[in-house]
Parts: sequence; C-alpha cells; structure tokens
Amino acid sequence: MIEAFFLSIPAMIVLTGALVGIAASLPGTFLVLRGNAMLTDAISHSIVLGIVLVWMATGAVAGPWQILGAVLAGLATVALTEALAATRLLRHDAATGLVFPALFAAGVLLINLNARNLHLDVHAVLLGEIGFVWLDTLTLAGIEVPRSVVWLTVIAVLNGAVVLALFKELKLATFDPGLAAALGLRPRLMANLVLALTSATAVAAFDAVGAVLFVAFAIVPPATALLLTDRLGVMVWLAMGLAVAAAMLGYPLAVAGDVSIGGVMALVAGAFFAAAFLAAPRHGVVARALRQRRERVEHDARTLAAHLASHAGTPEEAEENTAEGLADHLHWAAPRIRRVILHALDRGLIRREGALLTLTPKGEAVAAAAVGVRDRVEG
Repeated sequence: MIEAFFLSIPAMIVLTGALVGIAASLPGTFLVLRGNAMLTDAISHSIVLGIVLVWMATGAVAGPWQILGAVLAGLATVALTEALAATRLLRHDAATGLVFPALFAAGVLLINLNARNLHLDVHAVLLGEIGFVWLDTLTLAGIEVPRSVVWLTVIAVLNGAVVLALFKELKLATFDPGLAAALGLRPRLMANLVLALTSATAVAAFDAVGAVLFVAFAIVPPATALLLTDRLGVMVWLAMGLAVAAAMLGYPLAVAGDVSIGGVMALVAGAFFAAAFLAAPRHGVVARALRQRRERVEHDARTLAAHLASHAGTPEEAEENTAEGLADHLHWAAPRIRRVILHALDRGLIRREGALLTLTPKGEAVAAAAVGVRDRVEG
C-alpha cells in the first residue's frame, strides 16, 4: 500500500506541492505579519549565488551543503540590505531592490562561466517543474521515494518544530520587538531564524517547484489567513491548510487544462486570497462595506436624535421634526431619510405621531450623548 502510494505520479506531485506549501507558509506567516513578505522573493533569487558557490567549493548540487549555502546567502542578503538602509541614504525597499538583483546576477554569471555542463540551470531554479519530481528518487526502506519529497519533508518538520518550540518568542518578536528585547528574547535573532528557515525552504523547493511557486506559497496563504483570523495560532494552521488545498485542487485543474501544474497551484492560492479579500467575515471588502454602512446609519441616527432634541418643545418643532424638515434642514436625500427613520424606529429611538417625529427616553439619552460629544469636540 505504501509502496503503491509512492509509485503514484499524481500522488507524488500533489504531495510535493503540499509539502512546499506547509514548509513555506510556516516562516512566511511571520514575514507577512512583520511586513517583510517580499524578502521571500529577494532570498529566493539571491540564494542562487549561495548554491553556485557551494557547488564550486564542494561539487554538491543538492543536500545539506546546498541548504547551508542558501541559508548563508539569504542572511547575507538581509545583512547587506540592513547595512544599506542603516546609512539612511536609501529606504529599506530600495536597499532590498539593490542587493538581491546584484547577488542574483553574480550567481547567474558564475553559472554561465563555470556550470554550463551541469544540472544547475537558472530557468529551472526560478520556474522548476513539479511534474517531474517522480523521476529523481532515493531508496528508503526498499521504497523509491522522490528526492524532493524527502528533503521537503525534512524542512517542513524542521520548520514546524522551530515554530512550535519558539512560538511565544516568535510571536512577541513579531508583534512587539521592543518588549521582546526588554525581556531578553533577542528579537533580531528570532527574525534571522525566520529568514534562515525561509532560505532553507527555498533551496529545498528549487528542484521541485522553483522560486515562483515557493514565493506564492510563502506569501499568499498567510496573507489569506490574515484576512480570516486575528489569532496567530489559527493563522498558522489556516495558512498551511490553504496551501495544501491549493496543491490538491491545482493538480487536477492543471491536468484538465493541460497547463503548468505549479502555475495553477499558485493561481488557486490566489483565488483563495481573492475570495477571502471579498468575503472574509471581518476584514473582507463586503464585510467592511456593510460595517461602514451600519456605522453611517448609526451616525445619522445620532444626528437625527440631536436634531429632534434641539427642536423639541419649540415653535418650529411641528415643521422641523418631520421627514420634510430633515430634507430642508439637514439636506438629506429622501432614501437616506427613509433609511435613518426606519433604523431609529427599529432601535426604539423615536416615535411617529402622524408626521411628527418625537424622541423616546432612549432617544433622548442618545441625543444627550451626541450633543455632549459635539460640545467636547468644539470646546
């Protein structure tokens, strides 16, 4: 049964995509929360230099030495970026835009000069081909397992173990680095640890999916999860689940359309984000529009209460405290007047006495509060 699973080409493709999603979304969650999401793109390009330097030093094109080289290259990218930004001559985004193209270009140049006859191709590094992961295998316990599955499993477990073991430290360093430093938790070390995990994940994903899908899974599922929850623990699990779902749905859709598997997986992840962006219960566009509409109606109801209170018991009450009076005095359109009157009636703020609108005791309290706020602001 297990052997049949690892011999299944579709299963290995989907498993590889899911492992990339899990491994990438773990550090990606913290990068998204810190506002450093695009460092994943910078790292995924600049570590090409680390890969080729490790090959030149050791002859290895895969394995732990390549992961170590990628980690060091990723940390070098961040260190150089921070050094340039610290001069205050460049903004942080401009410094990032200078450093990673330079390191990437140096890596490409070294590949062209020294590695033309090796399986070390820039196109493969950037785009990959997840459909061919089943061709390169290792024998484990007598079972042929794709090499990418092995390495991505190791990285996913490592990332998960680090996040689980240092969850509180990572959380505090992400949301309040000043407090973390005061408590001796070394937030800069936590940030560098996240970047190291990102670099290791990137190089483990290169042969299988390339930098593009890695970046998509590192950023899009966490960003989607951020729209769906305000709790970090839930966000981490949601990001991993969304990435796995994108891999599982992307493969059959790509096969049906005879198009790039990795591209469709990234597209499905983007579709999840678009759906959350529109329909998330608290932070989606629709929910925000409804909330803003309710807030406008509430504001209008308070204005109505203050208006009725200001004219109550005066000779102008019969003229001003009517729907027509609101149109003349407040310059509200008829639909707005109908909406606010119905809302105020539903909330028990006003009563109708023929055409006249009068305040209930609850409405009088709302009017008094509204006038008090206005007086404090004007004072």
